[in-house]
Amino acid sequence: MTLPHAGDPSSVDRRDAHRHHAGERPAHPRQLADRIGQHYERHARDWDADRNRSSLALWNDKPWHDRFIDALPQGARVLDLGCGSGHPVAKHMAERGLRVTGVDLSPTFVSMCRQRLPDHEWLVGDMRSLDLARRFDGVLAWDSFFHLTPVDQRQMFEVFARHAAPAAVLMFNSGPEQGEVIGTYRGDPLYHASLSLGDYRERLADIGFELMDHMVEDWETGGGRTVWLAHAP
Repeated sequence: MTLPHAGDPSSVDRRDAHRHHAGERPAHPRQLADRIGQHYERHARDWDADRNRSSLALWNDKPWHDRFIDALPQGARVLDLGCGSGHPVAKHMAERGLRVTGVDLSPTFVSMCRQRLPDHEWLVGDMRSLDLARRFDGVLAWDSFFHLTPVDQRQMFEVFARHAAPAAVLMFNSGPEQGEVIGTYRGDPLYHASLSLGDYRERLADIGFELMDHMVEDWETGGGRTVWLAHAP
């Protein structure tokens, strides 16, 4: 399974996937998945700097974000799950007139978002257990959902459903096939996973969502990502 994609700062170290320093005992993949928040908190400022350096030239998934935004009403409320530092995705949504609520495990990332986009809402939290008791016109889990274990990914569809307003638009990206991959960022292991394409279709159907668009390893407009765009009933 190939999950890393162009424009992802972690791809610079991806050639080291599955390798560990001599004498180190590699962590179990699920342990790495549980440490994703710690990973991003530890590397937040480096990740943000790498993302800012590369985003203007390599934001090759922007067409999908425009497609997501264009499917929403003007001034729509969007829940951004795994918002990172807010650049470029949340910033672009804000510039297009959307009202963003971003959630991330990293307090440093959330602090960056609050400084850069103070008119929007930013929360430190775990998407897996999220229950904001309100619904949104759009739900986005971009370059974040694929850090969850297969079990957690399946359970996330209930989180999507309980935060989706009628006819809400959902977009997330995954790998092209079932599996787990351990990449690295600055020498630090980074977990990714994907369900099978059929499993994703079943999960969307289970919560009543209808697929609007879907591309497997879209290199032309998605930076090699496998993208899912769907809407709620």
